[in-house]
Amino acid sequence: MQLMSSWAADDKRTLLNFSKSTLETFCQHVQASDFDCEAGGLLLGSVHGTHMLIEQATVPTAWDKRFRYLFERMPFGHETIALSRWMASQGAVRYLGEWHTHPEDYPHPSGLDRSEWNRLSAKRRDKRSMLAVIVGRKALYVELVPSSGRGLVLTPVE
Repeated sequence: MQLMSSWAADDKRTLLNFSKSTLETFCQHVQASDFDCEAGGLLLGSVHGTHMLIEQATVPTAWDKRFRYLFERMPFGHETIALSRWMASQGAVRYLGEWHTHPEDYPHPSGLDRSEWNRLSAKRRDKRSMLAVIVGRKALYVELVPSSGRGLVLTPVE
């Protein structure tokens, strides 16, 4: 699977860049076989105006609930990593959103995904939209989700 590192909104005013290690984490968790369970984690990075650099994707922990068609992230592990990265960077590297896999080639969010994203976005202290990524077998789905309603879908940039 060839994943693009640069993504943008249609108006090109919102740009997003995934680090090489983030894309490698996505690739390592693709649900390639019929038995692979969903995986997921947090997206950590830095904000530069309307642009974002995603520096790290946390990986599933032993506490997370992983099934074929469901991933439930537990706070343990993920939040410890996020807090330590935030403190070490003096607040520059922070929580930007969440990622998880779907066992489909070109993933689309489910109703459960949407309600969870809206809930997580509403909890953000900085009131920014939450970055939501679904890793499919052949492509990514990338959206900036506000606290209510649908967000801004981003597409790969060559």
